[in-house]
Amino acid sequence: MSLPGVEKLLPVPMHAHFKLADWLTWGGSAVKGDDGLYHMFVSRWPRATGHNGWVTHSEIAHAVAFAPEGPYEFRDVALGRHERGAWDADVAHNPTISRWGGRYYLYYMGNFGDGSYWDHRNHQRIGVAVADSPDGPWQRRDTPLLDVTPGAWDSLMTSNPSCTLMPDGRYLLMYKAVGHKRELPMGGPVLHGVAFADSPTGPFVKHPDPIFASADAWFPGEDPFVWAQDGRFYAILKDQGRNYSPEERALVLFESANGRDWQTAAEPVVASRRIVWADGSVAEYSRVERPQLLFENGRPRTLFVAVKPTKEADDSFNIHIPLG
Repeated sequence: MSLPGVEKLLPVPMHAHFKLADWLTWGGSAVKGDDGLYHMFVSRWPRATGHNGWVTHSEIAHAVAFAPEGPYEFRDVALGRHERGAWDADVAHNPTISRWGGRYYLYYMGNFGDGSYWDHRNHQRIGVAVADSPDGPWQRRDTPLLDVTPGAWDSLMTSNPSCTLMPDGRYLLMYKAVGHKRELPMGGPVLHGVAFADSPTGPFVKHPDPIFASADAWFPGEDPFVWAQDGRFYAILKDQGRNYSPEERALVLFESANGRDWQTAAEPVVASRRIVWADGSVAEYSRVERPQLLFENGRPRTLFVAVKPTKEADDSFNIHIPLG
């Protein structure tokens, strides 16, 4: 196990998953509140819209539990559709929750569109909502937190934010973005970058060059989660193939001394697509993505992932893996 302060992934309790009957769920992120409860924020969209419904129908739900692995119970919708004409009018997706200075910061992707997949996908931008309690109310912004930069490598869309407090008191925002070098509507390449600010609500100044590049791969990785620990920076990234390790489509660990220059860890694989359950069964999923860590006492305690059981299935849910 390559995570700092962690020896291994423990078997997953049978209740440590989050599923909703009429909804597909994806990408849980949790924090402990002053009420002693664990508050998880998760993407959900109507099951009837199929897996690709995330891009046109997703909202961010809020669930609570007495333990970090769950079981979590749905409480409310933290971020749903916004007012017409807003940059995030139709979708709120891929949340990452953080708490600093007694306030809660819910980073997410928002979009609007004409109902078609590519129009919504290419209107993705990064936002943040702020509240004094994980129960809200959440104050949204009228403009994206991190927009595209015309003519740059991130000129088409920005998405999938993760933010951490740096040792020097500033904030690092890691994000996914797409450029215009490849033919639309898909565009490309699909890469990642970092930006820096003095406040968790920005303004963020982008580092000009993308990170995690892998040879000539146009879409090498996905879904980074970033944090600072013991004076260094770490990030877990989903490998889209075998771009960073011999394990196909694994979750891999990167390290950095400054938040700009990143290298794979000596033992890069954090988790594979095989999940070991407490009853001794082993399930191999088509996709294991959206890694998010819950910290307690400054160390990772629980790894949250989203899974898609098979490539063909219109099904997805979240799994909460205890760390030992």
